[in-house]
Amino acid sequence: MTDLVRRAAAGTRKTPPGVIRPGLTALALSMAAGGLLPVAQAQVGGPATAQLTAPLPGADAAAGRPQVPPAQGANSSLDAPLFYQLLIGELELRGGENGTAYAVILDAARRTKDESLFRRSVDIALAARSGEQALAASRAWRTAKPESTDAVRMQLQILVAMGRLPDTVEPARALINATPPAERGGTIAALPRFFQRASEPKAVAGVIEEIVRPHLQAESTRVPARIAQGRAWLAAGDRGRALELAREAQALDPAAPGPALLALEMMRESPEAAQLVAAHMARADVEAPMRLAYVRALTDANRYGEAVAQLQQATRQQPGFAPSWLTLGALQLELRNTHEAEAALSRYVELAQGAQAQPTLPGAGAVAGGDDDDDEPGRAGADRGLVQAWLMLAQAAEQRGDFAAAEGWLGRIEDPRRALEVQTRRASILARQGKLAQARQLIRTAPERTTEDGRAKLVAEVGVLREVKRWRDAYDVLAGAVKRQPDDSDLLYEQAMMAEKLERIDEMERLLRRVIELKPTNAHAHNALGYSLADRKQRLPEARELIRRALELAPGDPFVTDSLGWVEFRMGNREEALRHLENAWRARPDPEIGAHLGEVLWSLGRKEDARRIWRESRGKDATNEVLRETLTRLRADL
Repeated sequence: MTDLVRRAAAGTRKTPPGVIRPGLTALALSMAAGGLLPVAQAQVGGPATAQLTAPLPGADAAAGRPQVPPAQGANSSLDAPLFYQLLIGELELRGGENGTAYAVILDAARRTKDESLFRRSVDIALAARSGEQALAASRAWRTAKPESTDAVRMQLQILVAMGRLPDTVEPARALINATPPAERGGTIAALPRFFQRASEPKAVAGVIEEIVRPHLQAESTRVPARIAQGRAWLAAGDRGRALELAREAQALDPAAPGPALLALEMMRESPEAAQLVAAHMARADVEAPMRLAYVRALTDANRYGEAVAQLQQATRQQPGFAPSWLTLGALQLELRNTHEAEAALSRYVELAQGAQAQPTLPGAGAVAGGDDDDDEPGRAGADRGLVQAWLMLAQAAEQRGDFAAAEGWLGRIEDPRRALEVQTRRASILARQGKLAQARQLIRTAPERTTEDGRAKLVAEVGVLREVKRWRDAYDVLAGAVKRQPDDSDLLYEQAMMAEKLERIDEMERLLRRVIELKPTNAHAHNALGYSLADRKQRLPEARELIRRALELAPGDPFVTDSLGWVEFRMGNREEALRHLENAWRARPDPEIGAHLGEVLWSLGRKEDARRIWRESRGKDATNEVLRETLTRLRADL
């Protein structure tokens, strides 16, 4: 113990053991309330610790879960000597004497074996950027409390932060062995999260291989051990090794979701990974949350038709799982299947409102999924999901022309954070009724809660003008915004689209080339320019190269695939065009894609097939300009 601590302890001998002088009690309480003095057995954690902490299965206070305070009247370990020692340590810390504060608090932790004091000493060392002191405190913590998973977890995190990867093997294995057998697999699978901030991914992969080696044969851990290895190698950029491990894991346990989840991350770039996922999803016992993860991957790859099929299967297998209905409704609405969207969303509302009526248990998952910081995460999640559903139901009713029903759904939303979305939908309804000036005013007077809201209002106004085909007005709004922000590639792209609607083709091309110059990875700009050239039968080889580049930037995008099919058709390659357009239609049966596919089928003499595609497209959107122009030009009767 330091001299300072000895003097503090000696000064307390005049006070009977267990008695704290009233004046200092008040001081201690005020310091604790202000965050200066840690109360024994309370959660203490600084920002540096928070940066290191990665929550794992079985994590408790170290991962941010509040501990239960001692019962009223329970005996406290905070006697007078300890009180003064902690007081001195915190005062030294406030005075900038971090080293002394660290020594005082660590000494108190060693004497009391209090985990919150060990954690506090680690925090002090981390705040002072002293990795060695933080490591020493974590080691002392493990020595004093060998059974503490918090202590070994902290030591592991500190070693990773210090870049001492070889030294992490022992604490990582200790953490696995200290985890209850039923939870051990989850701890192993989550190991890569400890290392996600390490600067040497390949070295991390080698270390994780070493950590999990003892667990590669046991039946309960052999699959998660391979998943941990696979995720580490994937982070290191070795997709081949990651895929091999996913395949091994799936062969060991075809029912385990882990291998499919790992393969999901490689699905877009690897057909073999997609096959692993498809094999797992073909099982009848796949849980709805796993199907939702697959749906997210499918929608990211623009494979909307397959995503809808998976959601339909999920709702059949688990009809009471609300998130599946919400996602299905959103996708059906995106595909303009209005009635199907309304049916799915209405079912979600029914389930979510039923969940709201039930008591919310601590830690219950949200009906709509997602995290929330509220005291009642389940109810908060249901509330968020309901707002999303009501907004989409309003949009569906608007598409059907039932403006009263749309307003009824919007009237249910009271969340001020969604005010701009509500006002935008109301503005769209007004615009469709010919009240354009009122619609624009409604958006412009919407409150701005954040700096991003101003831009969102501009985008919303342009969107409403586009919906009612007021191209010139939309162009003028965008031109004003671009004048203020001349290098905003998103605004320039939207202005180019409006220039095309106004048949200012040269200006459109100039704007799109400027977008490509500012953002060479913008797939939409490459695609729009290539499609525009192809549609006008101009510079077709250049158009094809632009579209192929867009497809490289956005693999599988059905609209870019449609453009590629269309340029091939313009170049006379009808069979090649048909192949691309059929792929695009399967991924996303959009009316414009249907118009192009129908025309190619018509040109090949398959007129009944063409009519079938056109009828389906017209059922989704009879006002689609490309579809109407195609039917008129070809004089096709449906």
